[in-house]
Amino acid sequence: MELRGVELASVEGRTVVVRVDFNVPLSGKRVADDTRIRASLPTLHHLLEGGAKVVLLSHLGRPEGHVVDELRLAPVALRLAELLDRPVRQLDDCIGEAVTATVGSGNPGEVFLLENVRFHREETTNESGFARELARLGEIYVNDAFATVHRAHASTVGIADHLPAYAGYLMKREIVALSAVERPERPYVAIIGGRKARSKLGALRDLIPRVDEILIGGGVALTVLAAEGACVGDSEVDEELFEEIRSIRATADREKTRIHLPEDLVIGADLSAEGETRISDARAIPAGWQGFDIGPRTIERFADRIRAAQTLVWAGPLGAFEIERFSTGTRQIGEVVADSDVYSVIGGGETGEAIGRFGWADRVSYISTGGGACLAFLRGKQLPALEALRM
Repeated sequence: MELRGVELASVEGRTVVVRVDFNVPLSGKRVADDTRIRASLPTLHHLLEGGAKVVLLSHLGRPEGHVVDELRLAPVALRLAELLDRPVRQLDDCIGEAVTATVGSGNPGEVFLLENVRFHREETTNESGFARELARLGEIYVNDAFATVHRAHASTVGIADHLPAYAGYLMKREIVALSAVERPERPYVAIIGGRKARSKLGALRDLIPRVDEILIGGGVALTVLAAEGACVGDSEVDEELFEEIRSIRATADREKTRIHLPEDLVIGADLSAEGETRISDARAIPAGWQGFDIGPRTIERFADRIRAAQTLVWAGPLGAFEIERFSTGTRQIGEVVADSDVYSVIGGGETGEAIGRFGWADRVSYISTGGGACLAFLRGKQLPALEALRM
């Protein structure tokens, strides 16, 4: 996919509106993980060194069209100023005459971070009037928020109808890295995990004709096991998905794509750092117990499949890794990936967080900044925000 890159834009003396992804975890009034902010720096440095005035748009969390004080971007502005080593002016809205006037009075080399675009419901509905208001703020638009490209929002799609649109350096790097998987060396293995099966079934269905094997863990596995008649105790499952899961299984059989489910699980009475845990047969969890991690037999079997792979994509942790006693599966499988020669693409979000936490970020091939966007690209889905950036 050839994108029109920001290096092609003439930015000296011009106001450039940049959609970044500063949807970062906060701890009180400080940024807890600045990975996504750092990922934007090459594009921001390019624009500032080129003499542009920079206006940044981002979301944070899911305020659903309401102002939520805990989701304001002030902590992000502070951290960005530290990383850029220059002031960042953080405004209390992203549209309106006051915002337009303040930005208009700025000078080249200045950086403005506008308030959370999702405080306005019109952002997620891609309302044309809201997109026009955002476009009034600048003369050029740059999209460097790969994690949002599967969303047709005003700040990712609508604004590009009104301004010349370019891809930032992060956006281009993501596309290059993920495009390497379009013609994968085989065997090609996918690891699908995470808590919610509903968010991963589309990926399962679309990946089946593309990959050779799929390893399923996390809460996704528990719903799949339950759909196949397994006893999963009091584990959280989504019964509304059972029919779709059976259909996906049938598709996998037709495509001769092997699906591997856990043989054993680490179970507990509740998701806490204390209390008894056991190793249980994955299909025979006792009443009153829940599955929270893959067990040792499953880790061994999954590891064998990974070592035999040439290409791997991983989206979703294999257990509740944020709690130490339920982190073994994700940690040990991550170590196998890091130690192997497989070309490995790690989806963003929790999977990337886990890889970073366990210290393997520099031992995998690529960590995407976008979980859902990464999966959508690898599934062959059309990504609305990319269409405006094509050459």
